[in-house]
This record gives sequence, structure tokens and C-alpha cells, in this order.
Amino acid sequence: MARRKKVYEGKAKILYEGPEPGTLIQYYKDDGRAGATPPQAAVEGKGVLNNRLSEFFMSGLNSIGVPTHFIRRLNMREQLVRMAEIVPLEVVVRNFAAGELSTRLGIPEGTALPRPIVEYYFKDEKLGDPMVAEEHIIAFGWASQQDLDDIVALALRVNDFLSGVMMGIGIRLADFRLEVGRIWEGDFMRLIVADEISPDSCRLWDTRGTEAPDREGVTREPGPLADVYTELARRLGVLPSNVTHTTKPTLIN
Repeated sequence: MARRKKVYEGKAKILYEGPEPGTLIQYYKDDGRAGATPPQAAVEGKGVLNNRLSEFFMSGLNSIGVPTHFIRRLNMREQLVRMAEIVPLEVVVRNFAAGELSTRLGIPEGTALPRPIVEYYFKDEKLGDPMVAEEHIIAFGWASQQDLDDIVALALRVNDFLSGVMMGIGIRLADFRLEVGRIWEGDFMRLIVADEISPDSCRLWDTRGTEAPDREGVTREPGPLADVYTELARRLGVLPSNVTHTTKPTLIN
């Protein structure tokens, strides 16, 4: 068997050249979440679960007309995906105040936001992925105004889909991050959801067995699922029967 050519390796995934032009093989590792501070140790079986979970969400988005890079799952750790030019931004959609937003604006964690808020962060680990405004993005040529309008529309459609799926299994989607890619179809360029959608990129709160929200709509004691990878896969029905976890990973900050 010929040795595959590695295209890129990150904290949680490896990309290899695909079997057909314009495709890549995306391999999910067990390593801790990319960008975690402090760095997280590997979680046995996490790559298998994230592969299945991302397949579930990406397939669901494709089925409702939201374009993604996902083509099909190849095995327990690998997917065939479309090659895309990645926009150098992390797109974060927030439904509830939590983490960095609560710290920055002094809003109590768990507060429902008046509407979903879309934020942009420049993808550069050496700089700590700083938050940027639309003016920075346009001035430095990372995306055009039309791109940003399309990115917001794409992100909000993903948010509607994910929020509905999560609420149906007793989980509140506080916030999540997306990566967006450009693909060319002839002379036409379109934006698609790239990378992955998994617990590595979401903040999830369990609504089962917690106190009821108070009259202002704020959960009194919001908290992450104890073992979010396993529990989410179990509730969605995508958990392989031979995978168990002995550690409890934390979520996006």
C-alpha cells in the first residue's frame, strides 16, 4: 500500500491527500482540543466519537441545503472531504453568555442573549486567535463584505439546526465555533462549512435534572456535561458500543 502524503497536521486532526482530485482524507486523533489552555491530554476514543458526531451534524446540514465539505465517512476515524480554501477566521455564534464573553462584558454566565451574536477571531495561535471586527477583515483582505454577509447567513442557519437538534436531546447549545471554506465550481465561488462540528467546538449544557430557569430565563447553575463526547453520542444514537471513557474532558472557553 502506497504511503499517503500528509497535507496538514493540527492538534486534533490530520489531513492527507484524497483519492480523487479536490478531495482530502480527514483523520481524527485522540489528542486534546486544539487551542485548549492549559493543553489537554489525549482522551482515548475521542477521535472515533468526534468522527461519528461530525458526520452526523455535517450530513444533517447537507440534507437541509447547508453546504459543507463532508462527502462521506471512510472508517471509524477518517472522512472523505472536499478540499477548500479556508477563510482565516474562527466564526463564533453565541446564544448564551459564557466564558470569554461573560468575562469581557461582565454578563452573568448563563444569561440568554437577546439574539444570536456572531463574532470573528483571526486564526493565528501565536497571537492567541485575537477577536477582530469586520473592518479588520475587509481591510486586510481576509474576506469581502459579501463574504461576511454570506458567512453570517451560513452561521445562523447552522445555529438554528444545531440548537434544534441539541434541544431535542436535552442539551442547550450555549455557543460554538465554525470554520468556513471557499470552493470553486467552474467560475462560481461558494462558501461552505469546513473542519468539523463536534464537542471540541461547542459549549454544551445539560438541561436534564437541573434547576428550572428563573423568571429572567437564566439557568441558575449552568454546567457542562460530565463526559460530553460519550453522552452526546449516546443521546444522538451514534455511540459505538465498544468505546468507553475514563476521563472527563472540558469544553470550549
